[in-house]
Amino acid sequence: MNLIWLIPCLPLFGFLVLLVAGRKLGDPGAGWWGTGIVAASFLVVVKVFFDLLALPEEERSLTQTLFTWIPSGSFKVSIGFLADPLSILMCLFITGIGALIHLYSIGYMKGDEKFSKFFLYLNLFLASMLLLVLGDNLLLTFLGWEGVGTCSYLLISFWHTDPANASAGKKAFVTNRIGDFGFMLGTFLVWVTVGSINYADIGPAAPMIAAGTATAIALLFFLGAVGKSAQLPLSVWLPDAMAGPTPVSALIHAATMVTAGVYLITRLNPIMAQAGWANDVIAWTGAITALVAASIAIAQTDIKKVLAYSTVSQLGYMFLAVGTQNYVAGVFHMVTHAFFKALLFLGAGSVIMAMSHEQDMRKFGNLRKYLPVTFATFMIGWLAISGIPPLAGFWSKDEVLAGAFNAGPAGPVLWFIGLLVALMTAFYMTRVVIMTFFGSEKWRLTDAPHEAVESADLESEAVESMDLVTASVAAADHGGGHDDHHGLSPDHTPQESHWTMTAPLVILAGLSIFAGGINLPFGSDFKHLERWLEPTLAYEHELPPVPVLVLLAFAAIAVASLGIFLAYLVYSKHKIAAKKIERPVLAHAWYIDETYAKVAGGPGEAGFQGLADFDGTVVDGAVNGVGAGVLGIGNKLRPVQSGLVRSYALGISIGGALLLAFIVTRMNL
Repeated sequence: MNLIWLIPCLPLFGFLVLLVAGRKLGDPGAGWWGTGIVAASFLVVVKVFFDLLALPEEERSLTQTLFTWIPSGSFKVSIGFLADPLSILMCLFITGIGALIHLYSIGYMKGDEKFSKFFLYLNLFLASMLLLVLGDNLLLTFLGWEGVGTCSYLLISFWHTDPANASAGKKAFVTNRIGDFGFMLGTFLVWVTVGSINYADIGPAAPMIAAGTATAIALLFFLGAVGKSAQLPLSVWLPDAMAGPTPVSALIHAATMVTAGVYLITRLNPIMAQAGWANDVIAWTGAITALVAASIAIAQTDIKKVLAYSTVSQLGYMFLAVGTQNYVAGVFHMVTHAFFKALLFLGAGSVIMAMSHEQDMRKFGNLRKYLPVTFATFMIGWLAISGIPPLAGFWSKDEVLAGAFNAGPAGPVLWFIGLLVALMTAFYMTRVVIMTFFGSEKWRLTDAPHEAVESADLESEAVESMDLVTASVAAADHGGGHDDHHGLSPDHTPQESHWTMTAPLVILAGLSIFAGGINLPFGSDFKHLERWLEPTLAYEHELPPVPVLVLLAFAAIAVASLGIFLAYLVYSKHKIAAKKIERPVLAHAWYIDETYAKVAGGPGEAGFQGLADFDGTVVDGAVNGVGAGVLGIGNKLRPVQSGLVRSYALGISIGGALLLAFIVTRMNL
């Protein structure tokens, strides 16, 4: 257990080495170094996991304090790491998937002029995320929280010469600052209420916190989670995060940054148990976000943007679970989602590489012929996220839905929303599969007349109003990272990716199949994850009776199958025109981004300018006025302090005479 400190320090050491010698290591040396150091961290996590497993259940919580960070009276903060079932579970998939993404990046970023810098950022990103989940107090968690926010900015805008990429990075950074404000206020309130910000002190003190205070703390931390995990109304940054290199998208969307909010709410579950209606806010925010994001994904044409909105939607499932205090299901879905979403993003990256960095699915088709490994593994990810048994996504999503159904009077409504989201998920993911891997090879028709393009199954309204050659160049420009691509040409022949890219796909595909086995609903002997997390949870959520669980499971399977079948009718059999489903309001993401831009650029800018003017005129004017008044009075009184002793003696004499006259006058009275 003395090795706990190595878990975050190894990637940090990797970052420092790359900072000093990254350019000398070069391509691929810097990539192999970064990958090896994260793999070493994963091995340390595995060792700590088995050490914890060997301990009695009640003793599986160990703190390793390195030194005191902030000593200030009664307020003391240490650099300490908490190894318990929740933090070590997080570390397992953060370092495991992180190592695979590093390996994948060696092939994906090959030839990039900033190759070593990319791995430098990746190592720092993982070090920050590990600090976030291992910190034994809220301030240390916040340090990691801000670290992943900074690294996300650096990685999303990695190809910053493209203005769109630079803007996407700034958008992520600014949006997350809103959530960070809630995290800070929540930390202050915990300190005032509990007298400590250490998790070891917060848990025992939570039952004594007044309901109103617990609700306020829960809502403030949930604001932080909404920003970091991209829930409405702060979800707008995550779809744009796909502007960075695809491995970054996989890392952010699957294993690191977006899971931080779910982790935080789960870590603070003793307070959430006292927070009353704040849990309803969390559950409804998750359900509505899941529904809205799933509807938007239906009409997106960029393969990475579909997956990005899918991530927002799946995170909504997780918050639906933790909001109904079904923490095991929320964490379970977080783990399985990390596997199949990393698989889908990396699979999309393999497709994008094979298609000269084209991301528009309307120019794909029949890629199963050219990319057999990518196709086979992507199909597994598709079935997993669609909720088809026995893949991992089915078991975790089903447990989320079952827990929602049993969540009081509003439970059936939340369950129905979750079921509708499952239908949409199966639909839009089947759409991705058909448009990418089946049908005609549409990129060969980029020079064909518009009528020929329409006959090649490109029904989208966007295609009817956009020249495909222009779209191809725009999409190629968006890729931005490799100077040697100039868009697709009709004679282009896709090729399967290098083994450094396909090997992670195969491993993640296996995990997407079998990871559901960690928490099967066949009795307590099969609920390994539930038993593992039990020491960290203050509240145990009850699922419906077994007959109801069976009915809910069959309903989920039926709905997922229906979604697949409907997408098959639309995009393969063309029984329904796609433009009837891919409505402009969905393509424009319900105009949420546009509305924010108009508000920020119109009344928002005017309002903040008004505040700035008020501050400069009224506030600064009052402060400057007081200063000027004091200065004026001082100038008037300055002659009194002349420095001449005779003047002072004269003043004393006059004062003494006046005082004597006053005394005599009072005595006569």
